[in-house]
Amino acid sequence: MYFDRFDIYKAYHLWFTDFYGGALDPNYIRRCRMESKFHFSPSLCHSYENLTENGKSIYDQLEKEQYISRSY
Repeated sequence: MYFDRFDIYKAYHLWFTDFYGGALDPNYIRRCRMESKFHFSPSLCHSYENLTENGKSIYDQLEKEQYISRSY
């Protein structure tokens, strides 16, 4: 893994999209804040398969840890 802010951003956004438990879940709230703050609107092909190798390893690490965003 290496530092690339775009890979990190895309991997976290995809994780927050794939694993949330409803509108009050911290991951959903974090995803909405990421979208509004950075004006990010993912393409239709925003998926695990379309991440770079670095992005996939970041996503895999989040999955391994079962990452949950801090509560707001």
